[in-house]
Amino acid sequence: MSNASELTKSNFTAEVLSSPIPVLVDFWAPWCMPCKMMAPILDELAAEMEGKLKIAKVNTEDEANQSLAMEYQIQSIPNMKLFKGGQVVGEFIGLRNKESLKKEIKNLL
Repeated sequence: MSNASELTKSNFTAEVLSSPIPVLVDFWAPWCMPCKMMAPILDELAAEMEGKLKIAKVNTEDEANQSLAMEYQIQSIPNMKLFKGGQVVGEFIGLRNKESLKKEIKNLL
């Protein structure tokens, strides 16, 4: 079971932009192998950083979410954007190992 919550256009504002804690949003697609490789890493980070960071996922292949992908200029995946106070404060494109991603995130928090 995933520790990351699923986002849609309808819950994005409440779950991300209005979140009291920072949110790492993973823009992904089911056909993307690097995205699939990132999933367990993100699940581990979600568990390790619970209460300090929320991790959520947006399936860019879902037609209802394509406007989110366009709004946040997602051109390649996996693309993870770190939101703090409703604003994007960091972006991570491509496959990362857990320790380097965690360090990059902590530097921005």
